[in-house]
Amino acid sequence: MFLGIDIGTSSVKAILVNESQQLVAQASAPLTVSRPQPDWSEQDPEDWWQACIDAIGQLHQSCPECRTRVESIGLSGQMHGAILLDRNARVLRPAILWNDGRSAAQCAALEARAPDLRTITGNMAMPGFTAPKLMWVAEHEPDVFQSIHKVLLPKDYIRYRLSGSFGSDMSDAAGTLWLDVGQRRWSQDMLAASGLQLSQMPDLFEGSEKSAELCAEAADLLRLPQGITIAGGGGDNASGAVGIGAVQAGNAFISLGTSGVFFVANAAFSPNPDRGMHAFCHALPDTWHQMGVTLSAASCLDWVVALTGADGIDQLLAEIAALQPNPATMLFLPYLSGERTPHNDPNAKGVFFGLDHDTTRAELGRAVLEGVAFSFADSQQALLQGGAKIERTALIGGGSRSRLWGEILASVLNRPLDLLADGEFGPAFGASRLARLARSGESARDICTMPTITHTQLPDERWVDYYAAQLDQYRGLYAALKDKFPNNKPTVMAATNHT
Repeated sequence: MFLGIDIGTSSVKAILVNESQQLVAQASAPLTVSRPQPDWSEQDPEDWWQACIDAIGQLHQSCPECRTRVESIGLSGQMHGAILLDRNARVLRPAILWNDGRSAAQCAALEARAPDLRTITGNMAMPGFTAPKLMWVAEHEPDVFQSIHKVLLPKDYIRYRLSGSFGSDMSDAAGTLWLDVGQRRWSQDMLAASGLQLSQMPDLFEGSEKSAELCAEAADLLRLPQGITIAGGGGDNASGAVGIGAVQAGNAFISLGTSGVFFVANAAFSPNPDRGMHAFCHALPDTWHQMGVTLSAASCLDWVVALTGADGIDQLLAEIAALQPNPATMLFLPYLSGERTPHNDPNAKGVFFGLDHDTTRAELGRAVLEGVAFSFADSQQALLQGGAKIERTALIGGGSRSRLWGEILASVLNRPLDLLADGEFGPAFGASRLARLARSGESARDICTMPTITHTQLPDERWVDYYAAQLDQYRGLYAALKDKFPNNKPTVMAATNHT
């Protein structure tokens, strides 16, 4: 039996998987995010640990006999978060999360201090990454910075609580801006540029490698066998890729969730940072991955449902389907939260272009589906420009349940998309596979297989050329507006005295 734990932003999820890779039990425990100031996003690491205890306790209730059969543990988690520990392993301040935006100025400073940053890390400096967060702490909380003994990522704090040891894996470490991603080792130059030393970093492991053992204290608390293996694990996207079998070069998936990800596995380090593309280590040895990110995907559909008063997403999708076979004549820029790939533009805004008196709710909805698809087309272009060889591409996430949206995506990308059976276990399932590999030494090719393909959505030839022309206009619209978007800080106008 293999235990997979995923430290998310909204919850901790835990699953038990048997030798046949069947899900035996699953549980989750909720988390909350603290936003004490604008652009800040923080969590208390102790809350992650208590949520782990809660979720694992729920698993025991679902399957009491399973707890003695757990052979190993795999960890997955939200990336980029900064957990700062002193010499007594006490948390110095709340963890600064991946979606915290306070360190934009430090990103510019880091790029200036480390001119080789993009070559070494394969990424541009963004506030989401860990290194600029530490530079912010050094500037604004110097006493905290001087007390730092270890810097950990979210899942690696849980590893410490499970084992008493400090470790991380290559895929998660690649999101810090401290890793030499091509060489799969900490970069002394990048650490020095951030004011840190190698001794403050955790040891590095491959995701499928044994990193630690469950200590006696944690074993007693969690009612698990002492000494069982803890795998290196992986960042959430890399673990999710392991879970759906996207582990060989050219394997790809599109995750159509609240935000969107276009992920491609690679045999070599292949960066394209100037286009806002991420190049990270994968969670398996000698494997890397590229990733384009769109910050608002299915959340755009939720937004237009609320905006237009539709009675839920299903009703709006039914109204959109009734428009077929006609694509939208208007354009939608889905930048409700800014955009990552390819623009790295936090100030970009959502736009409807081409409205008239006859525009209907269904036409707005159709434009939203297409605008999100165009955003994925921008990610695809950045990936291909970065040398990606994209072969079979799976479509996963909540938005994949809409057959129409899948058809639009396939047509915009001009690429077949595979829908998978049992492909929604997510990062925790990938973590359980890494746990198995760390315990058994089996081949990743044998264990990390793809679920059954239930349907392959082909491009609609009626739409391909039309969407290619619309995509050009979509890109031109952003180019025309990018210097006109206001920043996110409101301007307060003084009242005028008319007396």
